[in-house]
Amino acid sequence: EAIVTSEELGQDLEHVEVLQKKFEEFQTDLAAHEERVNEVNQFAGKLIQEQHPEEELIKSKQDEVNASWQRLKGLALQRQGKLFGAAEVQRFNRDVDETISWIKEKGQLMASDDFGRDLASVQALLRKHEGLERDLAALEDKVKALCAEADRLQQSHPINASQIQVKREELIANWEQIRTLAAERHARLNDSYRLQRFLADFRDLTSWVTEMKALINADELANDVAGAEALLDRHQEHKGEIDAHEDSFKSADESGQALLSAGHYASDEVKEKLTILSAERSALLELWELRRQQYEQCMDLQLFYRDTEQVDNWMSKQEAFLLNEDLGDSLDSVEALLKKHEDFEKSLSAQEEKIT
Repeated sequence: EAIVTSEELGQDLEHVEVLQKKFEEFQTDLAAHEERVNEVNQFAGKLIQEQHPEEELIKSKQDEVNASWQRLKGLALQRQGKLFGAAEVQRFNRDVDETISWIKEKGQLMASDDFGRDLASVQALLRKHEGLERDLAALEDKVKALCAEADRLQQSHPINASQIQVKREELIANWEQIRTLAAERHARLNDSYRLQRFLADFRDLTSWVTEMKALINADELANDVAGAEALLDRHQEHKGEIDAHEDSFKSADESGQALLSAGHYASDEVKEKLTILSAERSALLELWELRRQQYEQCMDLQLFYRDTEQVDNWMSKQEAFLLNEDLGDSLDSVEALLKKHEDFEKSLSAQEEKIT
């Protein structure tokens, strides 16, 4: 009877399970003694049937044994119910503690101040965080189930209702906290991603500007008309590439302005990069225009050299014609020479227009 009237219900699930195991051993022993009680009843019945002189005492003892046996069985049933209830409560406590422990472990990851140092590291952190958020989504069902279990246990075990409510509130507080941490970290990682995306675009564009400047400055001035024409064609191709990058410059500027409008934590750095990017683009366009003028001047100079050379060659040929002392020895020959001279004068007029 000391076993079934014990008020010890265990301090945790493991302790309750030990008590349940001991009680199961007691129940086995109790079941083994039921046969003994039946034998006592049979023997008492036999004595009464034989009209034993101590019949009244026998009946009294029989009733006393049966009452004690039923009382013991009733107490055993109550003890079994209490241990089962205690196991339910302690199992709930254990599940809540394990869930809170998992939440706190993930909370340490959520509290990290590492938001990435470049685009690749930010993307890796975002993927990792999205994995944690999926874990949280899966855990939400468990939290809801534990809250429902808490409500049920408070109804079925009113004596433990206050302790169960404390556990329930502790679970909800930790759950709300990690959800807040997850949302805040996701927002910070998104801010970091947008910044690193902008900085990566900035680096790509400024690097491209440097390469393009070097390319534009690489060509030396031509020494003939064909070379000058080739320079102008190539220079125009450079302009085509510059124009093709206009959308990239515009996109980078819009991204930077969006960060500034949102009050991004790195606004000062963004503002500085936007200024540099604008200055680099302007400098590139100015350089292209300067070289265009130089190439066109080079073209004009080479055209002048070519025309001068052509005129020099023509004058050299005509000088030989003028120095010819043949004045004709007949009317026909003189007329022929006059015709040649007239042709020369026409050609001279044409060359004079070119020269002037």
